[in-house]
Amino acid sequence: MRAYKPHEIEQKWQQYWDETNAHRTNEDDAKEKFYCLEQFPYPSGRLHMGHMRVYSIGDVTARYKKMSGYQVLHPMGWDAFGMPAENAAIKLGAQPSKWTYENIDFMKNQQKKLGVSYDWERELATCSPEYYKMTQQLFLLFYERGLAYRKNGAVNWCPHDQTVLANEQVEDGCCWRCGTEVVKLDLEQWYFKITDYADRLVNDLEQLAGWPEKVKTMQRNWIGRSTGAEVTFEVPEVDEKLTVFTTRPDTLFGVTFMVLAPEHPVVRKLIAGKENEAAVNAFIEKTRKESDITRTAADAPKEGMFTGAYARHPLTGENVPIWIANYVLMDYGTGAVMAVPAHDTRDFAFARQYDLPIKRVIVAEGETFDVNETLAEAYTEDGVLVQSGTFDGMPNREALVKIGDYLKEQGLGGQTVSYRLRDWLVSRQRYWGAPIPIIYCDDCGIVPVPKEDLPVMLPEDVVIDGMSNPLAKSEAFVNVTCPSCGGHARRETDTMDTFIDSSWYYLRYTDSKNDQIPFKPEKANKWLPVDEYIGGIEHAILHLLYSRFFTKVLYDAGMVNFTEPFKSLLTQGMVLKDGAKMSKSKGNVVSPDEIIAKYGADTGRLFILFAAPPDRDLEWSDSGVEGSYRFLNRVWRMVDGHAELVASHPAVHLSDSAAKDLNRTLHATIKKVSEDIGERRQFNTAISSIMELVNKIYAYPEDADRGMLAHAIESTIILLAPFAPHITEEMWRIVGHEDSVHEQKWPVFDETALVLDEVEIVVQINGKVREKMVIPANTTKQDMEEMANSNEKIKELVAGKTVRKVIAVPGKLVNIVVG
Repeated sequence: MRAYKPHEIEQKWQQYWDETNAHRTNEDDAKEKFYCLEQFPYPSGRLHMGHMRVYSIGDVTARYKKMSGYQVLHPMGWDAFGMPAENAAIKLGAQPSKWTYENIDFMKNQQKKLGVSYDWERELATCSPEYYKMTQQLFLLFYERGLAYRKNGAVNWCPHDQTVLANEQVEDGCCWRCGTEVVKLDLEQWYFKITDYADRLVNDLEQLAGWPEKVKTMQRNWIGRSTGAEVTFEVPEVDEKLTVFTTRPDTLFGVTFMVLAPEHPVVRKLIAGKENEAAVNAFIEKTRKESDITRTAADAPKEGMFTGAYARHPLTGENVPIWIANYVLMDYGTGAVMAVPAHDTRDFAFARQYDLPIKRVIVAEGETFDVNETLAEAYTEDGVLVQSGTFDGMPNREALVKIGDYLKEQGLGGQTVSYRLRDWLVSRQRYWGAPIPIIYCDDCGIVPVPKEDLPVMLPEDVVIDGMSNPLAKSEAFVNVTCPSCGGHARRETDTMDTFIDSSWYYLRYTDSKNDQIPFKPEKANKWLPVDEYIGGIEHAILHLLYSRFFTKVLYDAGMVNFTEPFKSLLTQGMVLKDGAKMSKSKGNVVSPDEIIAKYGADTGRLFILFAAPPDRDLEWSDSGVEGSYRFLNRVWRMVDGHAELVASHPAVHLSDSAAKDLNRTLHATIKKVSEDIGERRQFNTAISSIMELVNKIYAYPEDADRGMLAHAIESTIILLAPFAPHITEEMWRIVGHEDSVHEQKWPVFDETALVLDEVEIVVQINGKVREKMVIPANTTKQDMEEMANSNEKIKELVAGKTVRKVIAVPGKLVNIVVG
């Protein structure tokens, strides 16, 4: 018998697949399309077990769909811009491109060793000029549509990476990449108007039935849509108006002070010339150094200062003192808050701390209101209005609407919707990114780079020291001729946030060689949306939200005919070892290369798919890997030992009970595996059912129908093929085939084969099992009773007793009740 030699087999078939271009996308429009996509990796240098898991999941899905008769698009590329390449360049004294492309070559080779069925002809790297030329085209599209704009404002700044960060890239007050505490700086930056799409980004989540509910909830919470009212407060002494957003307009008569964010542009005017101006300015600078997370934490001290200025209450005309406080943020709401301490916990604490008035305007229904009563805590429940003018006695839920309507009538505000989401800050003061295609001319102002002049190339004659943006120091890059007037101009030196690159890459795969436009609409419309998108839960907000935004912009521009990029989303769990995520610092890393070197890729794939459902965390187990290796060896011996039989294609007769039983198990397995891959995405239970089928084949009697045995073995190879592509390719040839197992039609289960000819039933006496019988599956209740009564053992047990009742349940049991 031949030995199973995974390394020889895998190298042989990987070479064959490369030489025959076996995984090229077969564009056959007579077939239904299926676009399977795993999130493309950052080329950091080595694949880890998380990569192996996500690629194995995607490959099983793609192979299954191809064998099921679909035309399948299954591409791969590289999210190749970003800080790690610059950091490596600083450390190694080399250009980021050299480090990046060397890593791409290494990781691509690792992926091929896994046996993944990628169409490498469509490969892309976001750092290639061919790709970022198209990214620059899309930037200009956003600019032309009024969705890219430049403004000065307070931004998140990472002192370590020397670059700005979008709000979404600040995690617990720190940089999402390096962990350095983020500070605030005033800079002029480029933004994308994602807020113009806030409503659609929330509403269209309802279309995504194939997304995990937790991911949709995370997106809803990040967008943070709130229904309420805008209220305008006048500030006569500086001739300004302050607009606040509140979800509680029913409490408007309870406003006793206002609070502004220290960064609010009006603050400087309010304190100008006042005796506390220096103290307030010092407080502003102190607060700006704190992260938003620190300022808004529930247990953080609420600090503030009085500006010395007053606003006019829009409904009562009373003077309302204006304070600034650390817990109010400029980029949330309007940067101004109307404080209602009697009915808001945070305002109540602040009022107590600084001895500010507390005015109650809602009481519980039926409660006697005492204006002199001192509140021990804020009242936040529903009730009826008091001290609220013409709205007194009105239920507060009704007043929410009525007061909003009244504000609108009086031109003082009105009902509106507010969002937590802020416009996407896309400028980065880094080298290794797509240059922003904008030129600044003293005469013409902002001038887009003409499309025929794209790409704006990254110069290579720069020094990357990590302390500043090297593009700003390159005179050859900065100094240009204005394309509008021909005069001297300077180029934008910021590059784009790398999330822009990944916000549209799934579209580029459909037309990856196009050197004129990002993609042809007809090609994108054919393949998109992605039918199965696979990746980590860590991208639930940033990447997925930005990709959805891009898709909607491109839809509005007439470039695509769909509004959501990903129909179905699978977020795989982490790979753990000893209960913790694998990491070098913990010393618990197992690399895919180690497993491939010892057992082969098929074993690694099989284990990582069998050990846990794909959306759950997976605990690494060396014994589990050994078990997967033993199973493949067992299948190998089964196939090799019956190779001549299978190759002879004996007819299936189903002439005996063992053959019928194996046929039933085979079709139950086909049904289970098909549903687990294609519908439930439970690869672990699919593999388990194949294992049970193999056990059944091993137990098959020597004298039973040989045709059924051969058919079951051949079908097992096909069912296992998406999971273990190399060994099944080899076994398919061993049993006499000359074509590829991956080109075979996926087996279809026969419902009639699942119907049992005979069933085992139990016979009970007074509810206790006394006998078991095998009877025809279609036996009637009356015949079941007669069979039970005529059974010799049962006759002995009921002899001399009175049979009071006989209960028969077809296919299951007969219960004889005796007295």
